[in-house]
Amino acid sequence: MTQEENTNDAMHHYLEEAPHAPQIGESIEGPVVAISSGKVYIDLPPFGTGIIYGREYLAARDILKKVALGDTVSAKIVNNENKDGYIELSLKEARQAMIWSDAEEAIASGTVFELTIKDANKGGLIVGWQGINGFLPASQLKPEHYPRVANGEKQLILDELKKLIDTPLSLRIITADPREGKLIFSERDTGEEATEAVAASEYKVDDVLTGEVTGMVDFGIFVKVEGGLEGLVHISEIEWGLVEDPRTYAKVGDKIKVKIIEIKEGKISLSIKQLTEDPWQKVADKYKKEDTVEAAIIKYNKYGALASIEEGVAGLVHVSEFESEEALKNELGLGKVYTFKITLFDPNEHKMTLSYKKET
Repeated sequence: MTQEENTNDAMHHYLEEAPHAPQIGESIEGPVVAISSGKVYIDLPPFGTGIIYGREYLAARDILKKVALGDTVSAKIVNNENKDGYIELSLKEARQAMIWSDAEEAIASGTVFELTIKDANKGGLIVGWQGINGFLPASQLKPEHYPRVANGEKQLILDELKKLIDTPLSLRIITADPREGKLIFSERDTGEEATEAVAASEYKVDDVLTGEVTGMVDFGIFVKVEGGLEGLVHISEIEWGLVEDPRTYAKVGDKIKVKIIEIKEGKISLSIKQLTEDPWQKVADKYKKEDTVEAAIIKYNKYGALASIEEGVAGLVHVSEFESEEALKNELGLGKVYTFKITLFDPNEHKMTLSYKKET
């Protein structure tokens, strides 16, 4: 090998072994070699001296006030050579990177944190962790904290969630995405959702089960069935007839029979009324469109009035037949019987509309 080849080989080897110059976005560490007003200097051999100053100093001033000469500081490069020849550093950026790394470790280890709820929105709760705001979706709350509201109405959900502000909860991190700034928490036990999914998979639609009433709300009855799985009997599934208050049909601790009518994402929907004969099918051949019937007014709603022709079979008298909602109520009194014409009758869909036939 010639001398020139030896020289080239040595140079190639040196370049391979030599440390690469730090790049913007990389983390680096070194000892503090000087501190002045609003500036901290860090030795970064063999590349030169790093500096934390300006807005980066202000962003981390609470931490930097505690730094002493000789302390080793980890920071992130935001400019690899400014006009004065210094490598500009950000302690905040480095700290953020460390936090996201801690979050990933917490996910892997299943660490549980006791955290206080800071705020709420219609989707869930805001949680603070190591200076970062995280999100706790309502779906990740334990059953005792889950907002049970009628028809999933967003404002009512928010009202319920707000009650948890300033409440400490035991939470674990389930998602950490630094690029999206997304930190997601869950209150549910590790494996709880999987357990529910497994429990739900043991059942099928139309299964009839015995369960225990665990809660009563305006929009239905919560029932825990065999295997510890909890489902909802919506107010519309309690009885074929009109149900005004679910609390009059059961109380907490009652044992009742229910039928599974839907299984979705590890959740079950239940029915009580479907364990009894459908009254609409009993009268399917009894009535038809254009028939004149006697019906009792049982409820007003925003569309008009509901009138029952048989137990569990009611049709809508639309408000458009009257000058106003007030006129309808003046003409059709609750509990009173009037003559109507059937304008739509579909027993399979449980639909019927009625037209008011005023007596002459």
